[in-house]
Amino acid sequence: MESEAVIPSNRSRKLIIPHDPIIYKHRNRIERCFNRLKHFRRFATRYERRTIHFTGFIHLAAIMIWIP
Repeated sequence: MESEAVIPSNRSRKLIIPHDPIIYKHRNRIERCFNRLKHFRRFATRYERRTIHFTGFIHLAAIMIWIP
């Protein structure tokens, strides 16, 4: 599997690397979601040792973000 550029290159670059703007849009959305989740200390430090508890907190935090 070959890696593909997702982030657009600088305009001043001599060799422009093509990128897919749709994939970049989705990547940006996911990155912003993780940044919002990191505001929850429990998520950032991962207090829960069991995966099911951690997953449950992720669901709870996502609901708290989605419903203002």
